Amino acid sequence: MTQPTVRRNAGRRRFEAEAGGKVVGFLDYRESGDRLDLVHTEVAPEHQGRGFGERIVKFALDEAQREGRKVLPSCSFVAAFIERHPQYQPLVVD
Repeated sequence: MTQPTVRRNAGRRRFEAEAGGKVVGFLDYRESGDRLDLVHTEVAPEHQGRGFGERIVKFALDEAQREGRKVLPSCSFVAAFIERHPQYQPLVVD
């Protein structure tokens, strides 16, 4: 399978990874002012273990950084990603 394309789906309030013409994973979020609450990450069982979840989280964090937003890592997967990638720590809400 090809690498997924990650995009923001503002209408559904989530970041999505698409591969083979279908959504294979997503990260739900809520917006509040300049804060992005990253709520839940999910990857289809048949696509787990391929790094799709990490690609989605990285895309979301990079987008928040470009927009000058802070993030609230409510999702444990997002929190663990930030712990492994401390360059994103400055984005976390104090």
